Amino acid sequence: MSERKKVGFFERFANAATKFTGSSSAFIIAVTIVLIWAVTGPLFNYSETWQLVINTGTTIITFLMVFLIQKSQNKDSKAIQLKLNELIASHDKASNRMVDIEDLTEEELDQFHKFYALLAKMADEETDIHCSHSIDVAKENHQRKLKGVYRLMKDAEKED
Repeated sequence: MSERKKVGFFERFANAATKFTGSSSAFIIAVTIVLIWAVTGPLFNYSETWQLVINTGTTIITFLMVFLIQKSQNKDSKAIQLKLNELIASHDKASNRMVDIEDLTEEELDQFHKFYALLAKMADEETDIHCSHSIDVAKENHQRKLKGVYRLMKDAEKED
C-alpha cells in the first residue's frame, strides 16, 4: 500500500477549524461575544454602528462557515461512500451494481428505488424474516414463485 500523501495547509486548516467550530469552546466564545455586544448596547446608545458590528461579524462568519461545512460534508460523504463500496465489493452475495451509484442521475436512482420497493414488497411476502436477496436473486425467486403459483392454478383447473 502506498504512503499517504502529505496533507496541505488548507486541508489541515479546514480540519482544525471544523473540529474547533464544533466544540463546546467555540460555542462558549460565540455566546460570550454576543453577551458582550448586548451589554455594550447602552454604552453606544444602541447606535447603527453598534448594530452593524454584530451584523457584519455574523454575516462574514456565516459566509465562511458555509464553505467550511460544505468541504467537511463532501469529505465525510466521500469517505462513507468508499466504505460502503468496500462492503458491497467484499460481500459475494451483494449486487455490485450498487458500487458508485451516487454518480447516477436522479432518474437512474429512481429506477433503483423502484427495484428496492419491489424487493421490500417481496420481503413482506416472505415467511422467513431472515431472508435477504440482491435485486437479481429477488427477481429470480419471485419469478420462480409465480411459476409455482401458475402451476398450482393449472393443476387445480385440471382437477375440476
